[in-house]
Amino acid sequence: MKARRIALGLVGALVVAGAVGWFSLDKEARGLLATLPTNRDVLFWSQPQRDAAFRALDRLPVLAKARDVPAGGTPMPLPSGPPLQLPLDVDAYMAGQRSAALLIVHDGKLRLERYGLGFDNSGRWTTFSVAKSITSTLVGAAIKDGYIRSMDDKVSDYIPEMKGSAYDDVSLRQLLTMTSGVKWNEDYADPNSDVAKFNNHKPEEGVDALVSYMRKLPREAPAGTRWLYSTGETNLVGVLLGRATKKPLATYLSEKIWVPAGMEQQATWILNRSGKEISGCCIQAAPRDFARFGVFIANGARVDGKSIVPEGWLAEATSERTGIRRPGRGYGYQWWTYTDGTFAARGIFGQGIFIDPKRKVVIVSNANWAGGATDRVASEAREAFYRTVLKAVDDEAAGMASSPAKL
Repeated sequence: MKARRIALGLVGALVVAGAVGWFSLDKEARGLLATLPTNRDVLFWSQPQRDAAFRALDRLPVLAKARDVPAGGTPMPLPSGPPLQLPLDVDAYMAGQRSAALLIVHDGKLRLERYGLGFDNSGRWTTFSVAKSITSTLVGAAIKDGYIRSMDDKVSDYIPEMKGSAYDDVSLRQLLTMTSGVKWNEDYADPNSDVAKFNNHKPEEGVDALVSYMRKLPREAPAGTRWLYSTGETNLVGVLLGRATKKPLATYLSEKIWVPAGMEQQATWILNRSGKEISGCCIQAAPRDFARFGVFIANGARVDGKSIVPEGWLAEATSERTGIRRPGRGYGYQWWTYTDGTFAARGIFGQGIFIDPKRKVVIVSNANWAGGATDRVASEAREAFYRTVLKAVDDEAAGMASSPAKL
């Protein structure tokens, strides 16, 4: 993948507009804002500026507006378990990742919880593209609820403005797997990329800005024959989901997951310039609630024993639906997959939720990678960390099995 990828609309949403709203900010937010540049997007912020912004996007209305995702009054328990014994220096690993939060949940218990960059468990950190996997889960819920008939429904069935475009005959399934075959360039280093063009696009009157841009894109390959990472398509999923449910995505997220699954703190979802949630990006939540979401998914997205998605849908979503030209890895319905049955949600600069349903392991990462949005060295170190954690869990289980029972 190209080195400069970020959620569509984020550049426009996170441009500092000036001092509007300054006096409505709390003291900490004013201090954070003072570190940020003007007229530049997140990819070009300095490391200290990102450190400040990633924990405060939803408190800086001069950067972006957000909609609340209310939590319920009964949090899912996350009791502390015995510290997981890892054959590495966790502090050194976190320093290399520039971690703001690192959590490991095993069998419903917190086996590791560490924080850095002056962050703690009471704050909210942004997800970037981790939000894609949450949006995908809401699609499954909308199918179960009857708002969406089928994964094979066409985009234009729900967004009539797409009729006659390259997306007219693209299915929701192809949209979720990013196999539409529609031409797209998400390289932020390229001034002629679709992301750069979108931010300057003037939509037709009365037409959603994203829809107005996306319906003009040409076809490049037959639908279903090629995988191409496109946050624009995830954001189109969000438009479709909003049309189908007739609800803001933040409201539907609260109703289907945040309240019934037992999240502890309110989350927020950044809005685009049309006032809609950026479905491919930017949910702000507490690290423990990201962990709770991971546990919720690992347990089959069940509430009171019943899954919020159709039978078998989550297994499809979290296993390979298309190859991504990397051995042992694939892409599901907005989830990154591995051939061993594990899967992950990922966001630029080191955000992630790794899930192993078999071992009942969830690993949450919030970070600000020093090497940039898709820091290859940090990414490979995180992949190695995931495998180290799984091996430690296996070794622990083997040790317990070989120990004589105490009388």
